[in-house]
Amino acid sequence: MSDFSWTDAFLLGYPPMDATHREFVSCVQALQAADETTVLDALVAFQAHAERHFTEEREWMESTDFPARECHVDEHEAVLRSLREVRAHLEAGGDTRVVQGLAEELVRWFPGHADYMDAALSHWMVKRRLGGKPVVLKRNILAEG
Repeated sequence: MSDFSWTDAFLLGYPPMDATHREFVSCVQALQAADETTVLDALVAFQAHAERHFTEEREWMESTDFPARECHVDEHEAVLRSLREVRAHLEAGGDTRVVQGLAEELVRWFPGHADYMDAALSHWMVKRRLGGKPVVLKRNILAEG
């Protein structure tokens, strides 16, 4: 299983988004660590987080008239569809290993989504509010890679 830990490489410079992304990482870690007895609870918690997280970002995009909104929302909807499918499978008595597969896909998906989609949104919001892109200080970035 892939190591998935918070790193300053994920910082985007919009503190509310960075805080939500820290929570995302923690929820995915809980999915990765879940066993047969805790897997459904971890999945339900992750789904609740994802729904709040993606709704919050959609609201930011709509309130600031973010130009790349559709593509960004489409990615979120794909994640939510997968979550619903995995949860239905699990609740129907399916193999719990499907949750590990979902967690691995989230580990692969998140860095690229954050680097491109979320970074663009973060920059857009900060520029509209302050007139420029955010300055982000990242510690030990080379040591983490």
